[in-house]
Amino acid sequence: MQFFYWLVFVIVVGVAIFAVQNSSAPPILIKFLIWRFETSLVYTILGSIALGILFTLLIWIPRALRASFRSRKSDRAIPSGQSPA
Repeated sequence: MQFFYWLVFVIVVGVAIFAVQNSSAPPILIKFLIWRFETSLVYTILGSIALGILFTLLIWIPRALRASFRSRKSDRAIPSGQSPA
């Protein structure tokens, strides 16, 4: 788990350095169907990273909850003091 925290820390520092170094990037135009957005390149990339994290969490959380419920159910099925095998 500690490795995960260090990995997240390194990614956050990398994104922060990227944002500071590219803060003077020219604005870009994003077109999607009928919408048009003009925004900075940094905000576009940071928004893409945030959406990727959100999408990953939306997929990961239900799996983690199901695994937690299964583990609780299996713990209750085994009477205390007895081995499972």
